Amino acid sequence: MDKKHRNISKYLSFLLRHQPRAIGLQVNAHGWAEIDELIGKARKDGRALDRSTILKVVHESDKTRFEISDDEQKIRATYGHSIPVNLDYQAEKPPKTLYHGTATHNLDSIRQQGLVAGNRLYVHLSVDTDTATEVGSRHGQPVLLSIRAEEMHHHGYDFYPTPSAIWLSSHVPYQYIDEKDSA
Repeated sequence: MDKKHRNISKYLSFLLRHQPRAIGLQVNAHGWAEIDELIGKARKDGRALDRSTILKVVHESDKTRFEISDDEQKIRATYGHSIPVNLDYQAEKPPKTLYHGTATHNLDSIRQQGLVAGNRLYVHLSVDTDTATEVGSRHGQPVLLSIRAEEMHHHGYDFYPTPSAIWLSSHVPYQYIDEKDSA
């Protein structure tokens, strides 16, 4: 994805995950926003968006951050929300191991509290080490954490898969985290 489309993706993430009110955009209880309204309000915000550009960002992103409704009239972020939304994901049995990338300066807090969602609705977990390490490197010296997800699931914790291969969980207690796979 080129720089222009990456910037649009970040803008859409900001609006659809965190601050739709920044431009007066209406997002329903399931996170959906009308594409035509998004285009119009973004233009008033000084952003030149059109339907084809939005669809290009959605379909060409390797991260699958967004989805388009079946009728192609609405868009929503698939994960990462700090605003209250119900994405209608169903709890499923996770893979045996999932991964979380973080920075070394977060380890003391994680050892005390486990992984907490913070200002987001869920903790984000990856199915592969590369994605988790990339995420961790955004915040400082990366550390890769292995999550014994299947064991957690057997102890009653729910996991929600997203269309982007990110798994969501409300909390990961430290006793299910292994630090031995540092990046």
